[in-house]
Amino acid sequence: MTLEKWEPFRDLMAMQDRMTRLIDETLSCVWKDEVVRGVWSPPVDIFERGNELVLKVDLPEMTQDEIDIRVEGNTLTIQGERRLIKDSSEENYMQIERPYGAFHRTFNLPRMIDQEGIKASYKDGVLRIVLPRKQEIQPKQIVVQP
Repeated sequence: MTLEKWEPFRDLMAMQDRMTRLIDETLSCVWKDEVVRGVWSPPVDIFERGNELVLKVDLPEMTQDEIDIRVEGNTLTIQGERRLIKDSSEENYMQIERPYGAFHRTFNLPRMIDQEGIKASYKDGVLRIVLPRKQEIQPKQIVVQP
């Protein structure tokens, strides 16, 4: 009978490796299903510039007509669909990694945003939405009459 030194960290590392493999396999299946179903989320940058907030949304290979922007209550919604268009029937894709299909993004607007002044533009595959802030209401000084 041979005695073996017990190393708890070795067992812990083996268990971590098994869990990592399990999670990776599960997420890769979910990701593939989402791409097939057409569920994706375009990346968005949000930054402050002067007296406004700006959203930059990457929507390559789309036209303005394929993008729908709405404001309902305090919610800004951007949605649309990016289609996979083959240039010819001779194209046989070996791998498709870029997402296609419908997308839907929503953002809660702060009360400080002037919803009437929201503007959007689309150039070079980037949707830019400018959210101006409301003009601050200055406190009014009231003079007490004698």
